[in-house]
Amino acid sequence: MADGGDRDADFNERRRLTTLRDYHILDTRPEPAFDRVTKLVADLFEVPIALISFVDDRRLWFKSAYGLDAPEKPRDISFCQQMIAGDQPLVVADAAEDARFRGNVLVTGDPYVRFYAGVPLRAHNGLILGSLCIIDTKPRAAFGPRELARLEDFAAIIMGEAELRRAAVERDEARQMLERALDFSCIASWQFDPRTDDLRWRGATAELWGADFETALSTGAGFFARVHPDDREAVRRILDESIDSGDPYATEYRINHPERGVRWISARGDWDVRANDAMLTGICVDITEQKSRQETANLLMRELHHRMRNLFATVSAIISLTRHSARDVEDYVERINSRLDALNRAQNVLLGANFMTGSMHALMREVEAGFPRVRWAGPDLVLPENALVAMALLFNELATNAVKHGALSNDSGRVDVTWTQDEGDAEDRKFRLSWRESGGTGMVVAPDRTSFGTLLMERSVRNNLGGTIERHWEPTGLVVDIALPARWREA
Repeated sequence: MADGGDRDADFNERRRLTTLRDYHILDTRPEPAFDRVTKLVADLFEVPIALISFVDDRRLWFKSAYGLDAPEKPRDISFCQQMIAGDQPLVVADAAEDARFRGNVLVTGDPYVRFYAGVPLRAHNGLILGSLCIIDTKPRAAFGPRELARLEDFAAIIMGEAELRRAAVERDEARQMLERALDFSCIASWQFDPRTDDLRWRGATAELWGADFETALSTGAGFFARVHPDDREAVRRILDESIDSGDPYATEYRINHPERGVRWISARGDWDVRANDAMLTGICVDITEQKSRQETANLLMRELHHRMRNLFATVSAIISLTRHSARDVEDYVERINSRLDALNRAQNVLLGANFMTGSMHALMREVEAGFPRVRWAGPDLVLPENALVAMALLFNELATNAVKHGALSNDSGRVDVTWTQDEGDAEDRKFRLSWRESGGTGMVVAPDRTSFGTLLMERSVRNNLGGTIERHWEPTGLVVDIALPARWREA
């Protein structure tokens, strides 16, 4: 039985190391996207050290090490090794009192670990590749499920970035395989005699070059007449170099297809013999769709990276600005968690769509899930990323205030959210949203000071959405009226 268990463990470890290699992340250079996470985590949990670690067969390698000046540590002394073996998060309140770690050189020596909390970095197949961990030189008694869940949220962000890397690598490998397959797929074959300028064709030439190919492309001159003018000089230069050197001919260019318009062509050829009577023989294939997919994939990758940068910038701003308005550490953590939950709602909506836009109805369903007594009605609209995030933060601040001070602070209160959009296509038409609280207890009065939450709402509406916000403290509860330019199309 023991031997079977050892074989299973060895198999799982080999599978884990293979998965880790698929991400092509070991020994890569530092990257801001990962460094921002460790800094944010260290600031959020107020620890001196935060690490993003990946574990190979002998070492713990740090993709990002905030507060630790070391690129790696031996695997056999790492806390992360224990987490991989246990297949779950690891929290050590006081390593000096923990029998598993009190003799560890990381505890008895630099960096003098006392408190450790780490969560797994799981690959797409569920295997643990490493960890996101926080370390303190002082023991900590309180680190509960809420804090662990928040740390796991950041781990998910890290693996999202790693998945982008893996997807990019797989895309590049797939493209290379496709290109190799196209090189040997004889869609149209040709043979060119540079001495006479004769050009002969076989295969699906009519589809690739036009029905008139037998007369229009019977010579090299006819071929160049069909090549797009912007590419003609480059193709001629490559062909001349191949003729002069005897090296293989390979190029990609556009043509003006008489029936199908501008198309992209990939051509490959080689010489039959290297003598005066040498003939250049090759194939060409249509790669228009491939070029289009490549451009679309590149655009999507740029949009995803742009979104990640925006997300990190928003989180950083929230953490920094909330610090100035919080009464104490507990209040600070509560406010941060609330606003990060709002960002998470927006991200859930974006991930459920096309990453760049989201549905107003989908966002309101997320709000309703967090605050069940919020009722809403209005047309479904397609919101761009920045507007969706701004609306998510706005609703979160309103709902949080309602829970603390307004209608949602008692069991009988409720909130009604309605919105409309002016009809027509006039430039000054408006999107109008109303937030109405009812059923609260006691008199509703205006606050005696402007909180950060209020400033965040005003900034979201005025600066990010270009609109106006008005609040009225009615006897029945708070009423908020918002007007924005009607820029969003209906879903």
